[in-house]
Amino acid sequence: MASTDTTTKAGSATTARDDLAGLEAGLDALDAVQTHRTPVREVLVKKVLPPFLAVGLVLVVWQVLVAAKVADETKLPALSAVWDSLADMWLAGTLLEVIWTSVSRGLLGFLLALAIGTPLGLLVARVKFVRAAIGPILQGLQSLPSVAWVPPAVLWFGLNDAMMYTVILLGAVPSIANGLVSGIDQVPPLFLRAGRTLGATGLRGARHVVMPAALPGYLAGLKQGWAFSWRSLMAAEIIASSPDLGLGLGQLLENGRNNIDLPGVFLAIVLILVVGIAIDLLIFSPVERWVLRSRGLLVKS
Repeated sequence: MASTDTTTKAGSATTARDDLAGLEAGLDALDAVQTHRTPVREVLVKKVLPPFLAVGLVLVVWQVLVAAKVADETKLPALSAVWDSLADMWLAGTLLEVIWTSVSRGLLGFLLALAIGTPLGLLVARVKFVRAAIGPILQGLQSLPSVAWVPPAVLWFGLNDAMMYTVILLGAVPSIANGLVSGIDQVPPLFLRAGRTLGATGLRGARHVVMPAALPGYLAGLKQGWAFSWRSLMAAEIIASSPDLGLGLGQLLENGRNNIDLPGVFLAIVLILVVGIAIDLLIFSPVERWVLRSRGLLVKS
C-alpha cells in the first residue's frame, strides 16, 4: 500500500514538472522575437502601396473636378499648372534651396526645443512645487496658437533667425515638456521603488529608470513637438518676410498669394505637407516602432 502511494506521488510530481515545463516553453514562445525577414513584395503591398493609392485617388479626384469645371481655374488650378510651377523651380535651381531653408530651421529649432523641454519636463514631473507653479502655464502655452507669438517676436528681435527660433521654441517646448510629464505620470510606482532600492536616485534614477519607463509618452510628446515646430515656423515665414531671412516654404506660399499665383500657392502647400510627412516617416516612425517592439507591443514584421 505504501509502495502504491509512493508511486502515485512520484507520478504526480512528474506530471507537475511536465506541466511547468510546458508552461515555461509556452511563455518563452510568446516572448520570442520573430527573426524572419518579411519579403520585399509583402512590405511593398502592405506598407508602400496603400499611401500611394490614397495619393493617387486624391490626384484623380482633383483632376476630375478640374476637367468637369466644378470650380474656376482661379480657385482650383489644374495638376499640370502645379507641375509646371514645380518644374520651373527645379530648372531655376531654387526648389531644393527653398526646401532646405525651412527644413534646416525647423530641425535646428526642434533640437533646441528638445534640449530645453526635456529637463523642464523632468523638473515639472518630479518637483511638486514646480509642477503646481509651471504646470498650468505649460498647458496654456500648448493651447496658444503659435502664430500669436510672431508679432511680439518681431518686435523683440526684428526680422532675423532669432525671431524664427523664438517662435519655434515657444510652440514646441510646451508640447515636449507636457509629453514627458504625461509619460512619467504613467510610470508604475513599483519601478520607481525598485530603482530607489537599487540606488538609482536623483539624476541616476532619472536616466536609468524614469526616462526609459516614460519613453512611449515622451516619444509622443516629441512627435507633437515636431508638429508644433513645423507649424510655428510656417506661421513665422508667412507673416515675417525679409530678404535677410531667405526664401522658405512659408514665404513661397505668401509670395504666391501676393502674386495671385494659385498654382504656386498649391505647390507650396504640397511641399509643406510632403516635408512634414517625410520627417515623420523617416525619423519618428522608425523610432516609435523600435520602442514598441522593444516592449513587446509590436510584432516585428
